[in-house]
Amino acid sequence: MIYAVILAGGSGTRFWPLSKSKTPKQLLYLTGDNTLIQKSIHRIRNIIKNKNIFIVTSNSHIKKIGDQINEIPPDNIIGEPFGRNTAPCIGLAAIHIKKRNPDGIMVVLPADHSIKKEERFREVISIGSQIAAERDCLVTLGIRPCYPETGYGYIHAGEELDERSETKVFRVNRFYEKPNINRAKRYVASGSYFWNCGIFIWKVDTILHMIKVFLPDLYNGLMEIEKVLGMKREKSVIKEVYSSIEGISIDHGIMEKAENIVVIPCDIGWNDVGTWRALFDILEKNNFNNAVVGRHIGIDTEGCIIHSPQKLVATIDMKDIIIVASRDAVLVCPKERAQEVKNIVELLKIQGLKKYL
Repeated sequence: MIYAVILAGGSGTRFWPLSKSKTPKQLLYLTGDNTLIQKSIHRIRNIIKNKNIFIVTSNSHIKKIGDQINEIPPDNIIGEPFGRNTAPCIGLAAIHIKKRNPDGIMVVLPADHSIKKEERFREVISIGSQIAAERDCLVTLGIRPCYPETGYGYIHAGEELDERSETKVFRVNRFYEKPNINRAKRYVASGSYFWNCGIFIWKVDTILHMIKVFLPDLYNGLMEIEKVLGMKREKSVIKEVYSSIEGISIDHGIMEKAENIVVIPCDIGWNDVGTWRALFDILEKNNFNNAVVGRHIGIDTEGCIIHSPQKLVATIDMKDIIIVASRDAVLVCPKERAQEVKNIVELLKIQGLKKYL
């Protein structure tokens, strides 16, 4: 039986001023009529039943997610008292699935990605689930890089292990964190490195064993939580455990250390939608190569992303600029500095302007 775990705990600070503490980016209508988390659910419904889809999020976002995703059983929305990165939330989901089916296959999916080739995506997930079950290994999806991106981690593929339905499977030599530009260029040129998109497939007992080996403190905490699942003490025990464990990503905690990892390179039209610049890349453009959500009139304006559903934006002589107007704030910056929007959020915190967060 295949289960999906949607990771929806991020705050999306690089999408300020639209993304705020009460409405993180996965709950926003950034790319159309559905929010990012709704799209994440819809693209897997053909291969994974609603009752087998879990969402891990902040306690403070459970109600809003429940309102948006009413087809998912409320008990499948798992709350965290505060963020501890991806390893703890994946472990928390794993013990919930284990309670229902100790032999389950677990597909881990970020809630805030865009995938255009959904049919191919589902095919790869099905193949990856078969491999995880047969080989008792950790499976990850790798995206063939089309340019030397320094904001992503990379996966170095080794020997070919398998081929199914013209889908190749390779042993993973190593995971590499975000490289500098020169190293990223070498990775792209080699042809054996792939972007780490953060999509993983494994058996529940396999990932729990890996956590036990490499993150024993987390494992011990998860075992304490497992004892009280479904009881009144569950929330208080989770909070107690989360207060004592280290915050660490699944990449640092497990994937960079384990040996039984395989990668499936795939072309699924993937974009992590991590910044306003990334959103520009996936939105439709007008005749002046502007991506517009809302109303805009412009003179000599090209290559811009303009997001203003409620206010008319007028521009003159703008090129490669991000303009975002929300109810109470406006952001203007060059597209090439989109990563720095998160620094604005930190500045607002420092200056005590919490009402804009």
